[in-house]
Amino acid sequence: MRVVFDTNVLISALVYGGLPRELLGRVFRGEITLITSTALMNELEEVLVVRFAHEPSLARTVRAEIELLAEVAGVSDLKRVARDADDDAVLAAAIAGEASAIVTGDHDLLVLGEHHGIRIVTPRDFASSSEPHA
Repeated sequence: MRVVFDTNVLISALVYGGLPRELLGRVFRGEITLITSTALMNELEEVLVVRFAHEPSLARTVRAEIELLAEVAGVSDLKRVARDADDDAVLAAAIAGEASAIVTGDHDLLVLGEHHGIRIVTPRDFASSSEPHA
């Protein structure tokens, strides 16, 4: 399953743990293919430094590790779709990376429900609909 984790989900996984960290663990185990983009990785790095006061070198290391885990989609065309223009980068990465879902806590994305056939769901909804089979 090819999935974009919005920056808020990655930050939650890295800083707070809980369900977002469990979902990131599924990426580590190869159960989920994480799709991202340069724009989303730039945002992650910036948020770690500016909002969470991480050292820039640590933020770069975290970014590099996630980029090793993920497929970094080449986004060539960013169309205005979402209420918040920053969310258009998430939609563009999902389309370019042929994702089946976007996992986010962002209400501006969640109100869309889906985009180009790509489901837009909360971490909880994603977890309940995509549990690995035993």
